[in-house]
Amino acid sequence: MVPLCLNLITWVFHVMLHHAQPNLISLLGTTVAALLVAPLAASAQSALTIPSTRTANPQGALSNGLVGISFEFFAFPEYFNVSAMPLTQQCLANLAAASAGTYPRIRIGGTTQDRATYDPTLTAAVSYTVASATDAPTTLTYGDAFIDLAASYAGDYVTLGLNRRLNQLVNTTAAAAYAVAKMKNLFAIELGNEPEFYGTSSPIAGGATWDPAADANSQTSWQKSVATSVGRSSLIQAGVRLQPQNGWSIAQIVPYVSANGTTALVTSFGEHSYPQSACGGAATNLTALMNHPTIVSYCTQYASESAAARSIGKHYYISETNSATCGGGGISPTFGAALWIVDYTMQLILNGAEAIFFHHGTIGNSPYSWWGQSTVFAPYYGAIFTATALANATSVQQLDSGATPYAAYAIYTSTSSSAAPARILLVNSDYYASGTRSSRTFSLSSLPTSVTAATGIRLTAAGANATVEAGSPPSISGLSFSNTDCKSAGQSAPESFAVTGGALTASVAASEALLLVLG
Repeated sequence: MVPLCLNLITWVFHVMLHHAQPNLISLLGTTVAALLVAPLAASAQSALTIPSTRTANPQGALSNGLVGISFEFFAFPEYFNVSAMPLTQQCLANLAAASAGTYPRIRIGGTTQDRATYDPTLTAAVSYTVASATDAPTTLTYGDAFIDLAASYAGDYVTLGLNRRLNQLVNTTAAAAYAVAKMKNLFAIELGNEPEFYGTSSPIAGGATWDPAADANSQTSWQKSVATSVGRSSLIQAGVRLQPQNGWSIAQIVPYVSANGTTALVTSFGEHSYPQSACGGAATNLTALMNHPTIVSYCTQYASESAAARSIGKHYYISETNSATCGGGGISPTFGAALWIVDYTMQLILNGAEAIFFHHGTIGNSPYSWWGQSTVFAPYYGAIFTATALANATSVQQLDSGATPYAAYAIYTSTSSSAAPARILLVNSDYYASGTRSSRTFSLSSLPTSVTAATGIRLTAAGANATVEAGSPPSISGLSFSNTDCKSAGQSAPESFAVTGGALTASVAASEALLLVLG
């Protein structure tokens, strides 16, 4: 019998291919091994024991659509303009198919939300002037059409970021009122973006000292005013800060929400996260970005942040993130960044994040975006692979120690403590670019007797530094995505793995990931 998980993955590729397939195995063509041009070195081994009980994640049962997207505020309408960005709708539909039919959660915001003024008389969605098409505007206006476009999104969860830096409370409240009235898919409203980058000269500061306490009081004051004016509780996504540093944290603001009486008005806390910086010519490092122990260490800072949000009964999201600030630089469009998305998402889940929103910036000047006007970039493959791995998942459990480059996760689709995992995710984060390609053998033991075989879905490319633009697209078991319409192309070649006496052995090449669907 074909296991349920395999049926799900079959359906994913059916949607992407737009023609019926009886099951995933029927798509077999070339083998994935044939895609690895470089010779493989003898592999070392990771011994992993499947736990007999399921451990719940701190945030409780997971939800579909948690591999989310953040769209830069001014660029949002262009991303959804079919003429300008013909790939968007199909790329989003693919992500929905990968996530069991649930469209990804989206957040609309970023630096330019704090430069934006609402104009209900404006007929266009957004209006601004820039010297170059790749520039972000320093000032802009947006109208009802902007919010109508957000309301038309097929997904059920949209977070809308509005201006606080300019201290135009009446204007922001008017925009919030229209959003609440029009957007059936409105999950939350953010008030401001990364306020640690405001300052004494920012209008919201009024010339006074601007620090975490001043911002916390400003946030709660605006929460009361906006939410009360529009007549809706559980409306605000608070925090909106750039990772916990120098006193700017979710843990710092939570007591202000409680003390200032806005707990009922806040539905969630959002926090931003960028492991590296590409601003001002700063150097980035792909080897470090995709390294498993580095990812494990980096993500632990969010455990206490998510716990602070849960301490007053609120959701916690990484509401804007990507590989590096200021568009991401040279590391962002690579296959290594795709592998980073896979491992990074799992670690953020383990540290309490309920959804992760990967930022998409200025079109034509945003190396970390998953697609552009005529290219589906390598990181998109990591997003699809991750969403597929997490489809209908209830929890994720780490199987490795976190001390080596070899990651392993058990993914569960049941809430029972005695449930067996539905999938095993393996990631080899050794950096590979050329020459002999090493591999790692993962030896799994203590699989339940009900597991008699496994099907492997492999995320691979010519190397960590491979990019679609250079003519080296990744593949997900032989499938790629068309740069013309974002539909999948090629023949899927899933692999079969035997399970004997509760044991399974699988090899994963350097800079590669493998999803084992147990059945």
